[in-house]
Amino acid sequence: MFGMKSKKEKLEAKLAKLREEAYKLSQTNRMKSDEKTAEAEQLQKQIDAMD
Repeated sequence: MFGMKSKKEKLEAKLAKLREEAYKLSQTNRMKSDEKTAEAEQLQKQIDAMD
């Protein structure tokens, strides 16, 4: 079906967004960047568990 994303696709999109935010924050606020990176790692583990 068109426009319908699976749960995995939604998580992957969120992961990409978190990684982008972490990269941008790494230039200004290292602590917040590390938090976003940790969130992204947890999300990656969830995605890996789905496979």
